[in-house]
Amino acid sequence: MFQVGDYIVYGSSGVCEVKNVGTMDMSGIAKGRLYYTLLPVYSNGSTIYTPVDNEKIVMRKILTKEEAMERIRQIPEIEPLWIADEKKREESYKEAMKTCSFENLIKIIKTLYLRRQSRLAGGKKLATIDERYLKMAEDGLYGELAISLDMKKEEMEAFITKQVEQTS
Repeated sequence: MFQVGDYIVYGSSGVCEVKNVGTMDMSGIAKGRLYYTLLPVYSNGSTIYTPVDNEKIVMRKILTKEEAMERIRQIPEIEPLWIADEKKREESYKEAMKTCSFENLIKIIKTLYLRRQSRLAGGKKLATIDERYLKMAEDGLYGELAISLDMKKEEMEAFITKQVEQTS
């Protein structure tokens, strides 16, 4: 169970701070059931209430600083997703996003970065759906790493690039 003050990844909402753990006094909600009150770090003004035992949405502690640096060092070894069929590609992006895993976010980012390079070389832009998944994957990844490494989210892409270049 998470504690007040913990930072967690909560599904597609990204990094949230646990503000409270307790029961809720609202009609339609089971008495005695424990809930987390979560504040998304990168969405001002929103609050999430979710059961502690929620199994439908991924909830996990964010990476420690050491884990984050180790995962960044492993980025060159992570293979992109190569799926030619447009419909299957979007489905695999959706499934990868649901896991909220570092490795899957990197796979999406690598895939779409390479796809963008290829399309630009052919005089085309990245498809809107690809742009959307790229942004979602980058937001999830950079948001978690920024908190883990005590940095600004906007600094993460350059930081990761520098780290990967140093290890290659």
